[in-house]
Parts: sequence; C-alpha cells; structure tokens
Amino acid sequence: MKELIRTNDPTIIAFVSALLQGEEIVCFQMDVHMSILEGSIGVLPRRIMVADRDLFRARAVLRDNGIDLPESG
Repeated sequence: MKELIRTNDPTIIAFVSALLQGEEIVCFQMDVHMSILEGSIGVLPRRIMVADRDLFRARAVLRDNGIDLPESG
C-alpha cells in the first residue's frame, strides 16, 4: 500500500474516495478513528492508501480532477 493523499479536510477525503471508486481503484482510509484521541478538532490528517500497482493511475485521476498532490519522492 502506498499513501496517495494526506489531508485534514473531510470533503477532500470523500471526493477522492468517490473518484477512485468511480475508476474502480480500491482505496483504504487510514487514521479515520483518530478523532477519538484528538477530541474531534481535526488536527490529525487522514490518509488514503492505494495498492502499489494502482498508484500511478490514482495520481492521474486526482490530477485530472484538479486535486493537488505532493511531488512523489
């Protein structure tokens, strides 16, 4: 699994998940339940992970839909 995006914005998480599902790319949200530990104030970012084989395609889908991604390292 590779990290595709990390954000505090729940709307971006929902949008990215919907885009990936629409392209039949399986994604997994991590850190969803961390809000219990942080008190639901939104300081801890959530991550969306995809399989290694889907990373290139997933990044292309997000770029095509105007979602800025950090440069891959």
